[in-house]
Amino acid sequence: MGKEHKAGIDGDQWAQCVRERGWLWNAASGALLDEPVTLILAHGAGAPMDSGFMNDMAARLAGHGVNVLRFEFAYMAQRRLDGGKRPPNPASKLLECWREVYTEVRRHVAGRLAIGGKSMGGRMASLLADELGAEGLVCLGYPFYAVGKPEKPRVEHLAGLKAPTLIVQGERDALGNRAAVEGYELSPSIEVMWLVAGDHDLKPLKASGFTHEQHLEAAAVKVAEFLKSL
Repeated sequence: MGKEHKAGIDGDQWAQCVRERGWLWNAASGALLDEPVTLILAHGAGAPMDSGFMNDMAARLAGHGVNVLRFEFAYMAQRRLDGGKRPPNPASKLLECWREVYTEVRRHVAGRLAIGGKSMGGRMASLLADELGAEGLVCLGYPFYAVGKPEKPRVEHLAGLKAPTLIVQGERDALGNRAAVEGYELSPSIEVMWLVAGDHDLKPLKASGFTHEQHLEAAAVKVAEFLKSL
């Protein structure tokens, strides 16, 4: 896959693996470490691995020296084939998909390996981070609760999470706003980066004085710094 591959990745075998599975790979560019960190990044419930947000974030992270591997859960891959609007697979199947992807990536990629994702993809990763022994966890727009139900948070497992974790969250995220989230008990291993007036896609209100571009870049810089510190 090009000269960007450093020690720890068999370029030819890895390229074949990515191609056969229909994955997307953004190799780290710029000033690389001997073993650049790799992030497996899963998509959210409603948009595929090559959505505008996922493409943008993967490219930004690669530009900041992080390898990014993207994959699709079975229901989304099927959507791509038949165009249907099928719902996400049951959690058990999503988690099994995560396990299979992580195991395969670990076979090919040496060095530090982190997992994470956008919304649902990140939530599923958080349920497996400790089990898999991932060196880090990154959640972009974590779905702390269903829309309009902050009194029913999905955070029980987050209180005891051991993996170093970064959650990048918009202050007005409809699935986890700052006022609600700051009242939850979260593990000390979790760091939350709050983006001013940001929504679930990290897009701020115009009145905030920030642009979406600024928030996306700030998120990418923070994630890259976090991953390189693992």
